[in-house]
Amino acid sequence: MDYQNKLVLAPMVRVGTLSFRMLAAEYGADITYGEEIIDHKLVKCERRNNVAFGTTEFVEKGTDNVVFSTCEEERNRVVFQMGTSDAVRALKAAEIVCKDVATVDINMGCPKAFSIQGGMGAALLSKPELIHDILATLQRNLDVPVTCKIRLLKSPADTIELARRIEKLGVPALAVHGRKIADRPRDPAKWDEIADVVAALSIPVIANGDVLEYDDFSRIKAATGAASVMVARGAMWNASIFSPKGKSHWEDVKKKYLRKSILWNNDVKSTKYTIKEMIAHHSCLELPEGKSINKADTLEDLARLYELEDYYWTVKNIGPLTHDLNHVL
Repeated sequence: MDYQNKLVLAPMVRVGTLSFRMLAAEYGADITYGEEIIDHKLVKCERRNNVAFGTTEFVEKGTDNVVFSTCEEERNRVVFQMGTSDAVRALKAAEIVCKDVATVDINMGCPKAFSIQGGMGAALLSKPELIHDILATLQRNLDVPVTCKIRLLKSPADTIELARRIEKLGVPALAVHGRKIADRPRDPAKWDEIADVVAALSIPVIANGDVLEYDDFSRIKAATGAASVMVARGAMWNASIFSPKGKSHWEDVKKKYLRKSILWNNDVKSTKYTIKEMIAHHSCLELPEGKSINKADTLEDLARLYELEDYYWTVKNIGPLTHDLNHVL
């Protein structure tokens, strides 16, 4: 995978499913990270082809619970992000999915209690030997690139030291979120500290933090010297942020996302969550629309709410052929 001058969709739990990744790519995202999947969950999965929707699914054994879904169209740009605290388990999980994705990425930046308490995410930042064990094990045994995404440490010097240790392991790129563990989204991202990492490394750095408009892609690149730029919230609120033509109205993007969710059979809970995030940012969930979404139990219910019933049944009746019908898409 080429990491120079790329627009990158960040990993986002409950948001970065196949339907949202395909939407972001359609608007211009070059690399799309899936939502973080915990290794414990993936090792319980089996791979299956869903002929009805043209997807490859990783399903929890003995259930219909789809843990991760992908398709051939995104094969060369999708990054599978894993949460792990154990090299052996990480390898076992990665081996299940690695032939269907472009890259395997280790989450070393999530500050949420669930990750920290499980020794995953940002908890790894203080365990360089474990980082070495996980990355080296995956590098030795997988045929796909292995990368990771980190946060800033307490001091720029500490961040640089860790980044250099990771670089020596042979990763092809490093994503850096310009916030520390204690920082919240409302706290400004520290682009200057990302720039310190860029200056210290020879591999491409993917800068992440406070990219909310298309112009921010060039701004953060100029400020940091990063090879590529990653966006999270800005894309969640309006995926057309990736388009050089300018943003589409969020209402249009919302409806287009629902069409993608129907097309790719997205989980209804994930679909509702993502739509509600869009509404909460641009409007208000207490209006009738938000209350109606809460009552929806199926994608069909959502299709009815947004007057997409004809589209829903067209997809249901035609199946994967729908992906080739531009008038339906």
